[in-house]
Amino acid sequence: MVLDKFDNALLKLLQKDCLTPLRELADTVHLSTASVQRRIQKLRENGYILENIAVLDPEKMNQVITVIIEVRVKQTHITDLEALKESFSCPEIQQCYYVTGEADFMLVLLVPNMSSLQEICDKLFHNNQNIQWFKTTVVLDRVKATLNIPISEYIF
Repeated sequence: MVLDKFDNALLKLLQKDCLTPLRELADTVHLSTASVQRRIQKLRENGYILENIAVLDPEKMNQVITVIIEVRVKQTHITDLEALKESFSCPEIQQCYYVTGEADFMLVLLVPNMSSLQEICDKLFHNNQNIQWFKTTVVLDRVKATLNIPISEYIF
C-alpha cells in the first residue's frame, strides 16, 4: 500500500484523537465519509494502525515517578536475550528498548513510589545472574511523552 496525502492526513488526525467522528475527519480532509471509512479500514488491514488506545494521566493513576533504567548484561546469546526480553515485558515496564552503546537495554517505568521501584529492581535485576549492572535515572519533569510518529504536513 502506498500512502497518499489523504492517508497521511487521516493518520495524523487519528494520532491526535482516534475517536474523531468519521464525518469530522471527512470534512477536514475533503473526502466523503464512506471514503474515509474505507481508507481507515485499509490502513488497519495493512498494519499502519496497530491499536486504538487511551492515554492515561500518570498522576491520576498514582504512577507519579518516571524512571529510566539502563541495563548492561553479561551474556548476549540469543537465548539469554530472549529470556531478558520476556522478563522486561512485565506490566511495570512501560517501554523497553534493546540498544547499542554502553547499555544493552533502556527501560522506562512509571511507579507510585520509591519502594515500588525497589521491588521491581529486586525482582528484575538483583536476582538475575545475567545482569552485569543497571543504572536508574529518576525523571524530574516529563517535558514531552508521546508515541506519535511525525507525518508530513498536508494543507487542505
